[in-house]
Amino acid sequence: MLAQELIRRKRDGGTLSKEEIAFFVKGLTDRSVSNEQVSALAMAIFFKGLTLEERVALTLAMRDSGTVLDWSDIDAPVLDKHSTGGVGDNVSLMLAPALAACGAAVPMISGRGLGHTGGTLDKFDSIPGYTTKPDNALFRKVVREVGCAIIGQTADLAPADQRFYGIRDVTGTVESLDLITASILSKKLAAGLGGLVLDVKWGSGAFMATLEEASALAESLVRVANGAGCPTTALLTDMNEPLASAAGNAVEVRNAVDFLTGKEIDNRLFDVTVALGAEALVTGGLATDAEDGADRMREAFDSGAAAERFAKMVSALGGPADFVERPEAYLAAAPVERAIYPESPGTVVAVDARAIGVAVVELGGGRRTFDDVIDPSVGLTHIAGIGHSVDSDAPLAIVHAASEAAAARAADSVRAAYRIGGAAEVEDRPVIARRIAAPA
Repeated sequence: MLAQELIRRKRDGGTLSKEEIAFFVKGLTDRSVSNEQVSALAMAIFFKGLTLEERVALTLAMRDSGTVLDWSDIDAPVLDKHSTGGVGDNVSLMLAPALAACGAAVPMISGRGLGHTGGTLDKFDSIPGYTTKPDNALFRKVVREVGCAIIGQTADLAPADQRFYGIRDVTGTVESLDLITASILSKKLAAGLGGLVLDVKWGSGAFMATLEEASALAESLVRVANGAGCPTTALLTDMNEPLASAAGNAVEVRNAVDFLTGKEIDNRLFDVTVALGAEALVTGGLATDAEDGADRMREAFDSGAAAERFAKMVSALGGPADFVERPEAYLAAAPVERAIYPESPGTVVAVDARAIGVAVVELGGGRRTFDDVIDPSVGLTHIAGIGHSVDSDAPLAIVHAASEAAAARAADSVRAAYRIGGAAEVEDRPVIARRIAAPA
């Protein structure tokens, strides 16, 4: 086969066979296909698209370009969740241990922050000693003994996607729905999953700004994942405001510990976590329906079983054994802590969630460049949500910063992100907008 012939056919709107796609992905992995040819095919796909069969073939070929984990020695359904990214989205920290407490095995392979969105691995890096890149033996041991392990992607999982994404990133082809689908799912399916639930976010803090865009991505992901043999459903969730009342790294971990121990629970965060868990439990055969799954998730939290699994996971991966009991003893605290008050009192009518995420990045809680070192201590807490009353006693948020100057800049950014008005202006918008399952 010749790569240029595949490029030519896709450029002209033709379809590629499973064997031709496998040839291209092999070339991605062993570099027998040049960067120029990869970028040309990516651009052809960007404009002409892929059929469902082509998307499934591309996903499976990229999945099989490296190691595919095998959990056949574990007597439990192997389940996971993927989020398309948001602000204050620390769902994974509660969801994985709760699913484990309900009888699932959860080998959760997560990523770092991207743009204005926070990354699960960056949050765990704020826990002293926690190993986000354990060797395969330790990863398997923790999943087997604890029921869950949240780690980062290793170089041998879907290596074709790593090269493909890097080239797409510099050639203006990242936004292809077909290629986004294959990129997300090839990594997830390489984890050897028996079931997957997707949290596809929409709104000002999401990569998909409208519900229609998010629905299109969710439908593509669900159809391809099921076509690739992994039972999958998706929930479309609202990201027009931060999901948790904290945004940052150490502050989101503390928020998660407070959630798990019942000290303080954000309502929207609880609803999304329980709903995603219920979907996963039904998919894995651990619940009869969504209502039963939600009841089991609530029991995992109320009984303390989820908190216990989280504590065991942190300890097993090198973190402090008493982390859940004493998070303040281990999480870095910023030297400057200031309340951000609104310019005038009223009710929060709207929040630019993306601007909140950018403010955290500018504090040092995210990366401007690939090599940036994150300050785990900075961020925002007590973030006021839509419908909350704010005034000189009730702040928009509390900023945690490395300096007074950084705190002042963040305060200006946060105030600009809020629209304050009257209670009658608040739009009643559900946190879970839609459920998408594979066609019957």
